[in-house]
Amino acid sequence: QLQLVESGGGLVQPGGSLRLSCAASGSTLESYAIAWFRQAPGKEREGVACISRRHVMVKFADAVRDRFTISRDDAGNTVSLIMDSLKPEDTAVYYCAARWTPDLSLYCAPGEMGNWGKGTLVTVSS
Repeated sequence: QLQLVESGGGLVQPGGSLRLSCAASGSTLESYAIAWFRQAPGKEREGVACISRRHVMVKFADAVRDRFTISRDDAGNTVSLIMDSLKPEDTAVYYCAARWTPDLSLYCAPGEMGNWGKGTLVTVSS
């Protein structure tokens, strides 16, 4: 049973940077495609970034492209979301999610994910 725990959220000023981490336990992330999602107050959950097994492919939402980076460390069983040039509109609860898969495809939609963390809050404000 794969369990995911996000960490690294907090308060940051506009223009600042923050690194979120998703730690896995119970299984190895090597067998999973991973995605990050976020949900702002009063809004629908949206995809942020996704990454295939073995980092063959990555994809970013238009709102975060060129500012965020996703990476995975299968040996350490963690996935990171590195956020730069943060904006107030980035304020949200950020979730990591995983989908077990034998292939190297991207899975980026919430309905495609099988395991979810509980989320970590990122607040971008001066």
